[in-house]
Amino acid sequence: MTVRDSTASGPVVGADSAEAPVQRPPAEVRYAQELAGLRADDRDPRPPGWELSLRAARRFVVGDPQSGISRKFVGNPSLVDRALVTLATSRGLMLVGEPGTAKSLLSELIAAAVSGDSTLTVQGGAATTEDQIKYGWNYALLVAEGPSTRSLVPAPMLRGMAEGRLVRFEEITRCPLEVQDSLLSLLSERVVAIPELAGPDGMVFARQGFNVIATANTRDRGVNEMSAALKRRFNFETVFPIPDLDTELALVEAEVTTLLQRSGVEPPPDRDVLEVLVGTFRELRAGAGAKDGSAGGADRPTAVMSTAEAVSVAHAVGVRGWFLRGEPGSAADVVACLAGTAAKDSPEDLARLRRYLEQQVRRRRSPQWQALYDARHLLAD
Repeated sequence: MTVRDSTASGPVVGADSAEAPVQRPPAEVRYAQELAGLRADDRDPRPPGWELSLRAARRFVVGDPQSGISRKFVGNPSLVDRALVTLATSRGLMLVGEPGTAKSLLSELIAAAVSGDSTLTVQGGAATTEDQIKYGWNYALLVAEGPSTRSLVPAPMLRGMAEGRLVRFEEITRCPLEVQDSLLSLLSERVVAIPELAGPDGMVFARQGFNVIATANTRDRGVNEMSAALKRRFNFETVFPIPDLDTELALVEAEVTTLLQRSGVEPPPDRDVLEVLVGTFRELRAGAGAKDGSAGGADRPTAVMSTAEAVSVAHAVGVRGWFLRGEPGSAADVVACLAGTAAKDSPEDLARLRRYLEQQVRRRRSPQWQALYDARHLLAD
């Protein structure tokens, strides 16, 4: 059976337009030159259906300065090794961890390296249906012609199986249990049955290269807990937060610099301001700012204070400083932008942030930390 590529019906508006550039191109577009170079030089054995060998895919993800390959995932390289080995087998890969630990980025990078396409993605949620995973129908053609390959609208899982590509399933535990369990036969039998179609078109068998990368947040544990049967079809890998300040600061600076350029902000971010911002996030994650002035988790915000959130706040700081005052952004902008991050889950988080500024930041002697303390009044009540 030939599955029609539903994305090939026309160009993406603005994809190559200087007037309307794509806000966030997929990894295979952002790093097309690196991928092309790796494919040209790759002499190692490749798993069936893969565009790169395991070694080349690893180099693409973790970087290889000698070959001009940038580091894209800041984490334990052994995690990348285990993930790639899992995907070369018949088991799916499940990436779990706290929100904002780059699980989605890792899955995107691996899919781009292995399949050359990271866009076969299912975004899990309460409204996700089985049709969005497997296939649906063009109802105008269905009424006019009846069930046929022309009226079939393949979803990411069907396309991935037919084309031999990796499929990304984001936030799988946000989906209802019956939707999750629709993956059981796909992962075990490697086939999708389409009972509406007769003959050989009624069965789509997975080609070499097909597999599934799923992600799940530990904070969602218990929302829609995966069945034991589905868990058995995945190998689980935990993605941990970045352990040290210098590495996290370098990552935030690199990501924010790129985001600010895309937003039309001319000056690069102020490193001193970024150091204050990243330090604040790390201390809040650890629970600094408790009522007794100690650290250790007693007053940790319920909101996610992840590296991804730090990048988002730093981006807002740069945009605020440039477009409002024509400067890179200051510690006062950090305070003004923090409220939207800290108050997502509980109003008490604003009080926790205020206690942190009053009890912890006031003791610092550096100018940027003092500027952060002096701007505490900007925190909304």
